[in-house]
Amino acid sequence: MPGGFSEFETVLRLVFSLLLGAVVGLERETHDRPAGLRTFILVSVGSTLIMIVSMNIRYLFPGGVGVDPGRIAAQVVTGIGFLGAGTILHEGPSIRGLTTAAGLWVVAAVGLAVGAGFYLAAGVTTALALVTLSLLSHVERSYIGGKGDAVVTIVTVDRPGQLGRIGSALGDNGINIKDIKLSPTEEDLVEVVLKVKVPSREALAKALQALAGLTGVRSAEYST
Repeated sequence: MPGGFSEFETVLRLVFSLLLGAVVGLERETHDRPAGLRTFILVSVGSTLIMIVSMNIRYLFPGGVGVDPGRIAAQVVTGIGFLGAGTILHEGPSIRGLTTAAGLWVVAAVGLAVGAGFYLAAGVTTALALVTLSLLSHVERSYIGGKGDAVVTIVTVDRPGQLGRIGSALGDNGINIKDIKLSPTEEDLVEVVLKVKVPSREALAKALQALAGLTGVRSAEYST
């Protein structure tokens, strides 16, 4: 390189950035989010390269007036804003993808830190991001009421008014239906897949009990 880091140091930083981006991206990939493993890796490695170029720009223009090494790296924030917006989905009154967009922003920051040589800070930030994305989601569901989206799958007899009775059983427990899909199965049976908004895990459990008690319902289960 024209001054600054050695070639080995440059490659080391890029590879380390790839590993850190992969750790966070794999967590998003396993949860089937809009941005997954490859996206997070590319954001992290790209940010690292931009920082490396920014820090070495002074060697390309020695004594140059108006050369600001931080100006190029600062544009990463703007670029990640556009990329993160693409992961945010509007579904009626609900918005999904904010956490993934925030994850991309954090990974970009991690890449910049690696490019600047702050390995410890980058590693700790990645670990904290992973804890936030994986462990705290379980805490939210277990201790903050479990409010959020769920998918309820019901196998029931196909008869007039049955869908209305299912909707009433959910509505009586404060559960709103966001989407519905019907698929015929065996003779006189239909599988009803409902995407719902639940106020709490307790409300969902009560609703499933009510659904199981409806005449004609063969099974009722949910997934988050």
